[in-house]
Amino acid sequence: MPFGLKNVGTTYQRAMVTLFHDMMHKEVEVYVDGMIAKSKTPGQHINDLHKLFERLRKYRLRLNPAKCTFGVGTGNLLGFIVNEKGIGLDPDKKNQEMEWNQECQEAFEKVKQYLESPLILIPTVPFKPLILYLTVLKESMGGILGKRDDSGKE
Repeated sequence: MPFGLKNVGTTYQRAMVTLFHDMMHKEVEVYVDGMIAKSKTPGQHINDLHKLFERLRKYRLRLNPAKCTFGVGTGNLLGFIVNEKGIGLDPDKKNQEMEWNQECQEAFEKVKQYLESPLILIPTVPFKPLILYLTVLKESMGGILGKRDDSGKE
């Protein structure tokens, strides 16, 4: 890989989009380090899996049997429950209390400082890393894309 192991996720995603571009958002979805085959009917699912396996075979890709599950109507994917109705919260995690420790508080204070600072728009520099800050609440979600300046300040 050209930029080292830290970009393995990006490289994987790019490869999957290249190899499965015509199937994505129709028969398959690719997430982080895995993929899911989706179909509207059991008969169509067999056809979709056949097409997926042919593509995997064509490019000599292998699946991890320990991570494969077949013929399920509902499954856990990236911490969410996915089924024919859509995407929902995992009931085991839904009412779980989060431990708000000092590290969380410091991160929260840092986000507040960023929000109180004036907005500065600067064009990106190719191959320099970007930093994504996210805030997720029950009522809202927000984010900002930033980078470090020449002195290393975020």
